[in-house]
Amino acid sequence: MYNWVLWFHVISFISWFAMLFYLPRLYVYHAEHADNTGFIEVVKIQEMKLYKYIGLPSMWATIISGTTLIFLGDWFDTWLYMKLFFLILLIGYSFSLGILREKLLEDKCTKSGKFFRFYNEVPTILMLFIVAMVVFKPFS
Repeated sequence: MYNWVLWFHVISFISWFAMLFYLPRLYVYHAEHADNTGFIEVVKIQEMKLYKYIGLPSMWATIISGTTLIFLGDWFDTWLYMKLFFLILLIGYSFSLGILREKLLEDKCTKSGKFFRFYNEVPTILMLFIVAMVVFKPFS
């Protein structure tokens, strides 16, 4: 049972990160081509589908399967708490993308393409820490 849940957790994690890596890139295009209304309408649809149909479901699948793994594996150790701390940051980042999407949808976002390029690096940094917690299990 544990290995099947782990398999599902990894697949969910990868799917969630697909959204986390690509959605800010769509925001770059959105911010830099705001004057091209036809293009922006297509990008808005892509943003919505990526966030609502891939990002949010895979985030919840990752959280639920990860919680299941904790209880199946009985891993209450310091490295797990550190991993969970970075997970909380990642969840906050994910929801911030939703807030930014709503602002872009309403044409009320004043962030530049350069901002979104920088913001796109946040999930990479968090992923490095999260994967390190899993692989190296420091403090255990």
